Amino acid sequence: MVYHIIVSFGRERDYEFKFPHTELATGSPEEARRWFDKEFADLECEPSNPMGKVLIIDKILNVARYGGEQRFIDRREWATRFARYTALALGRDTVRIDVVAFNIGY
Repeated sequence: MVYHIIVSFGRERDYEFKFPHTELATGSPEEARRWFDKEFADLECEPSNPMGKVLIIDKILNVARYGGEQRFIDRREWATRFARYTALALGRDTVRIDVVAFNIGY
């Protein structure tokens, strides 16, 4: 299986990442959640849910938004880690993160 993660910041501003199953086998969903927890705090993301409960999908969307498109352009290592941990956290083979619409599709 190949995991395909697309992060979109608008029309014709897509960043695509593909990982073979074997590359993700060394990671875990818990490791991914810890990474998103740390990035969420480091980037000083604001919870999108007024009740304070922050789901992993909210963390992924906020980390992409607060991290900004420039990180996907300039910081290839950070962007690759983001995509890898997205695949691990969600366990889906295809994920599209639309930062502008604040939406994740499978």
